[in-house]
Amino acid sequence: MRAVDTLMETFKNKEATIAVMGLGYVGLPLAVLFAEKKMNVIGFELSQTKVRLINAGVSDIMDIPSERLKKVTANKHLIATTDATELYHADAIIICVPTPLTASYEPDISYITNAVTIIRENMSPDTLIVLESTTYPGTSRELILAPMEEAGYKLNEDVYICYSPERVDPGNKKYQTENTPKVVGGIGEASMQAGMALYETVIQQVVPVASTEVAEMSKLLENTFRSINIAFINEMAMLCDKMGIDIWETIEASSTKPFGFMRFNPGPGIGGHCIPLDPIYLSWKAKEANFFSRFIELAQETNSQMPEYIVQKAGTALNTVKKSLNGSNILLVGMAYKEDIDDLRESPSIPIFENLVEQGANVAFCDPLATMFRDKENQTHATIDVNYEKFGQYDLVIVLTCHQSFDKEQIAKHSSLILDTKNVLPKAYKEKTICFGDK
Repeated sequence: MRAVDTLMETFKNKEATIAVMGLGYVGLPLAVLFAEKKMNVIGFELSQTKVRLINAGVSDIMDIPSERLKKVTANKHLIATTDATELYHADAIIICVPTPLTASYEPDISYITNAVTIIRENMSPDTLIVLESTTYPGTSRELILAPMEEAGYKLNEDVYICYSPERVDPGNKKYQTENTPKVVGGIGEASMQAGMALYETVIQQVVPVASTEVAEMSKLLENTFRSINIAFINEMAMLCDKMGIDIWETIEASSTKPFGFMRFNPGPGIGGHCIPLDPIYLSWKAKEANFFSRFIELAQETNSQMPEYIVQKAGTALNTVKKSLNGSNILLVGMAYKEDIDDLRESPSIPIFENLVEQGANVAFCDPLATMFRDKENQTHATIDVNYEKFGQYDLVIVLTCHQSFDKEQIAKHSSLILDTKNVLPKAYKEKTICFGDK
């Protein structure tokens, strides 16, 4: 029997040991899912603090309640560790590390290269390595295959390499790790077979593609598509502002067409780890091929301008009551990058906060989920308590992220002037609420 056949049987029989490197928004849900299927999971983390919390059954990821985590740590199906030598026992190692941008907006692949170095120094032969971190096409070959071959491993004989893009949507109650279709691309047929066998033990639908490059590109295509369409609708919102047209009613009207139209909503900007970053990864890689994507660049420019546009809109709102940004008291409602999560990664609310402060405004924020953040000066800011009766003390209330826990009626009732960037407040308070299209 070939080594890959033995490995696949280990996966199918759920006798494998799975290592997940990085226990954040992607890695922890995946590790818990494997552990719930009675597989032995090694959660590798560099943070001693996080390892202690996880082993104690304490989760810092909203999508994984501590009660759920405790069940798999109590029975030892999931054990977190900082000891890299534990990777030697793994039949599959899944890399779920961050892939941020550098200060000059280029891909920072240092976390991947560090993970691969650790794996190469500690893995055993006949191991499947899967990269899930978002990156550019060619990463699996360049950053995983090449170092492994340099170390003497032979592809599809004693090491197998796949790429399977994460599709985590924090806060999504319908689609989570188990029921979100999983794209898998391998370098060679044996790697593909091993990757399929691994994920079919825990994922309801696994979608094979011809190569790691196709899988890598698929993730960037998904989120670049969203980035471009969000930029388009944000531009339409700004156009409607100039023309005095209600963009929200316009979108509702267009949405009645049963074919050929897909709804996107404008907002204060884009956030999260994927949509603001993925298109830049693709654009950067395209330039290596002497291809320049104007669509991507224009979309990034439009979306990145939205926080500044919201600040300008705030100034316009205050002018209607003969006040200026400088010296005004402003309350931001919601700091997370989207509703009903505590995730502040790339949240447009933060640059809006910082820009308002730079304009001389006195700014506070209210968010029961994302309760604290650090600004670009590394100063810490904390939420105020939710007390709707005190909203009227502010010259302007800006609704940025309206969690379900917020009472929209109370926000509108007690605020004296509102900038509603999501068009969520009751129409009965229209006289003191400004949206896109309102001058």
